Amino acid sequence: MAILPIVEVPDPRLRQISLAVETVDDEVRKLIADMFETMYVAPGIGLAAIQVGVPRRVLVMDLQEPEEEDGEPIRDSRVFINPEILRRSDQEVPYLEGCLSVPDQYADVERPDRIRARWLDEHGKPHEEELDGLLAVCLQHEMDHLEGILFIDHLSRLKREMVLKKLAKMRKERGLRAA
Repeated sequence: MAILPIVEVPDPRLRQISLAVETVDDEVRKLIADMFETMYVAPGIGLAAIQVGVPRRVLVMDLQEPEEEDGEPIRDSRVFINPEILRRSDQEVPYLEGCLSVPDQYADVERPDRIRARWLDEHGKPHEEELDGLLAVCLQHEMDHLEGILFIDHLSRLKREMVLKKLAKMRKERGLRAA
């Protein structure tokens, strides 16, 4: 497994539309393993392949803090290949979202609180399930990446500009401290 560099705004790759995975093979499974490794180190709870520079419809998520058993972390990792949302609830709820590609910036985004989704797992096995709560929100956030959409695109222009200015200021301060 390898830790991959995370693509950050304003990198134009984040605006690419990702391509479907034709075959779930060892190459895709290696990408998935590398994505989990990268996500855990970052740390984050979800990661789309495009966020590591690979324009494929692959997502990984783990919404729980790891539990320890015999010194080894037990994780609740999930893989979504070629995910589709079949149905969204009419009810939207705000969630405070952040993104590894927009580091250390957070904002409330309204999304449907319940969805029905279909996807393949890392073995190519199809799944279809009703999802709600954080899992539904996180899947929608990560699926946006597959379409070249960032969580900040759901904000008003003013809020989006504020987030980007804060990010620029943070990068400038880190650059000055590093010098």
